[in-house]
Amino acid sequence: MKYLPINNQLFIKNRENFMAQMKPNSVAIFNSNDIYPVSADSTLPFEQHRDIFYLSGVDQEESILVLFPNCPKEKYREVLFLRETNEHIAIWEGEKLTKEKALETSGIKTVFWLQEFKNVLAEIMALANTVYINTNEHYRATVETETREARFTKWLLNKYPAHSVAKSNPILQRLRSVKDAIEIDLIQTACNITEKGFRRVLNFVKPNVWEYEIEAEFIYEFIRNRSKKFAYTPIIASGKNANVLHYIENNQQCKAGDLILMDVAAEYANYASDMTRTIPVSGRFSARQKDVYNAVLRVKNEATKMLVPGTKWNEYHTEVGKIMTAELINLGLLNKVDVQNQDPNWPAYKKYFMHGTSHHMGLDTHDYGLLHEPMQANMVFTVEPGIYIPNEGFGIRIEDDVVIQENSQPFNLMRNIPIEADEIEELMN
Repeated sequence: MKYLPINNQLFIKNRENFMAQMKPNSVAIFNSNDIYPVSADSTLPFEQHRDIFYLSGVDQEESILVLFPNCPKEKYREVLFLRETNEHIAIWEGEKLTKEKALETSGIKTVFWLQEFKNVLAEIMALANTVYINTNEHYRATVETETREARFTKWLLNKYPAHSVAKSNPILQRLRSVKDAIEIDLIQTACNITEKGFRRVLNFVKPNVWEYEIEAEFIYEFIRNRSKKFAYTPIIASGKNANVLHYIENNQQCKAGDLILMDVAAEYANYASDMTRTIPVSGRFSARQKDVYNAVLRVKNEATKMLVPGTKWNEYHTEVGKIMTAELINLGLLNKVDVQNQDPNWPAYKKYFMHGTSHHMGLDTHDYGLLHEPMQANMVFTVEPGIYIPNEGFGIRIEDDVVIQENSQPFNLMRNIPIEADEIEELMN
């Protein structure tokens, strides 16, 4: 791993919190992700399933976690199953977790090799009445590939049809959405790495550079600071490309006078950051570009103030829409007639700002969190308003990551990343 060791108290606490919400006499099982094939003998880089990582810190394929908090046999209350390592594997693939290293990483004392799983599971299941399966119920999820977890669930329910079935996901949605102090520090590290990439790019951008060259500058700075990759597919969108919300081709030349919308950020230790900045190719905003930029920035700043405990998701976005509407009227993009005649289900401001303002962030860029429940302290949210004007050939989005706090305004994890138009111009010149 590129990242530094994580204090295993995080994973010990996460397991305690999860098991406290399990039904009596129940067992929960979590699987690593597969390594996905591309073609021939090629594979995609391994990405650990975030749930088993959250509960154990194990960042390795072919791993299984079993939790049985009130098992009469104490050694089976927390169990890890790992792929057995040997000299051959170490030579060809590198070192895998030993049992001793797994204890150090996770705080779990009982560790078996994977080939012992079915026999041990049979003994465990004989003592349990309910089994928790781990399904993906994220509101944005579209899963077309059968995962290792899904294959295991089919096998498990066929093998043990007499057990009651419960779901881990509702518990994890609540637990993962509220961050531990260690998690917030990890996200802060990801944000700090993102800052280094952005400052590098401010010194690099000039007319006629290519979008992919900017992408390369970011990933260079990320990797040299212990990030293994982008937190998500980067958007480097110059000129009119910024009006395509998920533009990822990054293959166009940046022209003098244009803006570049950059939605790009680093991960660290599997935790995401999520940043958007919009900068001028030539190092100076035009008067119109700066007016729109400052309007977006004002919306972002006002929206951020609303991210406090007790805020309700739908009400928050309604209020942000009102602020955006006022800014669009001031910019001459909307008038009062547009607002009076608007469709309540698709307000007039949506013509220029058609996406949401915030989402949960953490182990996933669009992290777990139940949108029908009020916001809580220590949740991490993005704040990312934008104004997109195809007729004028540019779009502007600005995005920071903030932590909701109990008795004060949200804490901005990207507070050190340049954001004011004048500051960006000064740094670029």
